[in-house]
Amino acid sequence: MPTRRLFVKTIMASVASAIALMIILPTSYKARIRKTGTNKKTYTYKQAIYLPIPKLKGNTSVEEALANRRSIRKYLNQPLSLEMLSQVLWAAYGITETRYGFKTTPSAGATYPLEIYSIISPNGVVIENKYLEPGSYRYDPHTHSLRLIKKGDLSWKLYKAALEQDWVLEAPVNLVFTAIYERTTNRYGDRGIRYVWIEVGHAGQNVYLQTTAMGLATVAIGAFYDEEVRTIIGASENEHPLYIMPIAIPVTRYTLVKKDLETYIYSNR
Repeated sequence: MPTRRLFVKTIMASVASAIALMIILPTSYKARIRKTGTNKKTYTYKQAIYLPIPKLKGNTSVEEALANRRSIRKYLNQPLSLEMLSQVLWAAYGITETRYGFKTTPSAGATYPLEIYSIISPNGVVIENKYLEPGSYRYDPHTHSLRLIKKGDLSWKLYKAALEQDWVLEAPVNLVFTAIYERTTNRYGDRGIRYVWIEVGHAGQNVYLQTTAMGLATVAIGAFYDEEVRTIIGASENEHPLYIMPIAIPVTRYTLVKKDLETYIYSNR
């Protein structure tokens, strides 16, 4: 009997601990606990697009990506694959530490104020032998998925809100970075606004390097009407748009030749 009572007490203690853990964990972690198992295929469920698991190794070194990174504005009229979009989103703000959910970008106090929206043009992304429905999708790093926020072709409206920059209209996908400042300013006060701006720069450079490594193109855009962009993508009122980054296949790629670099450096010494 004592052994049985001890066993029951142990089970009850474990259950209590699990309940307590679920209460104190943030919503994102609760969702991760509920979603057990591995998604071995891409599928749609309740307007969520579960992205392919990102690659952790590539054929391009960091040095090569840095050398060949450029803002590119001339694109081919070709769609992206879902695997391409998956990799770029992970590089921008995906999970790289699985105990606490840390991401690819450094963040002040791990407050992670950024949200990323993928604005998909018609015939912009290929998924399972068809095209992903055009619209605005919000990226969830913890499930590595996209959630449809607004349906429809938003590319023309985004182009107009971005001061009619052609590359916004021509790209099959535009990433829009927004920030919820309060996530960071609640801890660091007004200084936190600076930390948010620094963080979006980190995320933007991640996109530059990943697209370069994959043979894709992007350009960071800061000229747009904030309120219009917020409305177009379906962001909440406390989100502040900071970046638009078209993602596309370039007409031509830039390549730095080492001899040219040597000549430049020596001539300036």
